[in-house]
Amino acid sequence: MSRAYNFCAGPATLPEPVLQQAREEMLDWHGTGMSVMEMSHRGDEFVEIADTAEKDLRELAGVSDDYAVLFMQGGASSQFATIPLNLLGDKTSADYVNTGIWSKKAIAEASRYGHVNVAASSEADGFTSIPDQESWNTRADAAYLHYTPNETIGGLEFDFVPDSGSVPLVADMSSTMLSRPLEVSRFGLIYAGAQKNIGPSGLVVVIIRKDLLGRARKITPTMMNYQVFADNDSMFNTPATYSWYLAGLVFKWLKAQGGVTAMGEINRRKASKLYGFIDNNDFYANPISPRFRSWMNIPFTLADDALNNAFLEGANERGLLNLKGHRSVGGMRASIYNAMPEAGVDALIDYMTAFAKERG
Repeated sequence: MSRAYNFCAGPATLPEPVLQQAREEMLDWHGTGMSVMEMSHRGDEFVEIADTAEKDLRELAGVSDDYAVLFMQGGASSQFATIPLNLLGDKTSADYVNTGIWSKKAIAEASRYGHVNVAASSEADGFTSIPDQESWNTRADAAYLHYTPNETIGGLEFDFVPDSGSVPLVADMSSTMLSRPLEVSRFGLIYAGAQKNIGPSGLVVVIIRKDLLGRARKITPTMMNYQVFADNDSMFNTPATYSWYLAGLVFKWLKAQGGVTAMGEINRRKASKLYGFIDNNDFYANPISPRFRSWMNIPFTLADDALNNAFLEGANERGLLNLKGHRSVGGMRASIYNAMPEAGVDALIDYMTAFAKERG
């Protein structure tokens, strides 16, 4: 079998040079005689790893000193409760935009702690487009406005950053973080589960404007209090040290590729190539409005669902892995995050061409 390409939506493929470096450093990090996973998180060695990772992330994403960068645990789903507990403060309501499964999960969790005003929803059209912001029912007294820039499962992505006025804008960027340039100053809080473009699972990165710290409700668990994490350099307890270390290696790799500007150009090209093939082949289809198609997660269906298993079996034989769509959507899904080389997209298109010719 030729080289394998992993199209999993998460945990996702990691850059091969990162995996190779981690292998080389597994037993002995820089002559210390220790693996990173054995180090004290308060020792000089790991503090160096952590500090460097934060510095590189700030450089890549353009994060100013007005923001705290937190390395937390629990994945992005833990933030669905952490955010309202920290940001509602003395207010009772927050605005949310519903564009898919992850938005709905965030809305359901936030509803435990206050009133959620669903300011806009694309559920009526099956989450295939995004309502114009002019139609949104946002409130000037909302504690914050939450949205999901990219719905990993459905493949629906915003092509604009909402204007939230003086209301803090909160974004779940789990599947788009570091995939292209971003104007962080437009956001009050950004959070991203690591297992897409940042590193392995077990880690969630939170970028929060410092004036939003210190608002946590009294019932907020200590381990979910942003102020506590900011005051303790994300080390109030033992953090996910190895995931943090691997994220740092990914940041170095991204810098070596030319940073997020270069990655944005590559990612745009990869997505355009795959969508272009799908649109020009009657055997395959993508349900999302072209304007709002995800760069990172590309769902597609076959002309005959009865061929799905055969398609997946053939893909696996060719080393094209994890193409099965999410159970709630069906069909196929190709996740092409930063670490997916363009050659992987080319290999997928070659297989899709051959399969359609044989079975179409």
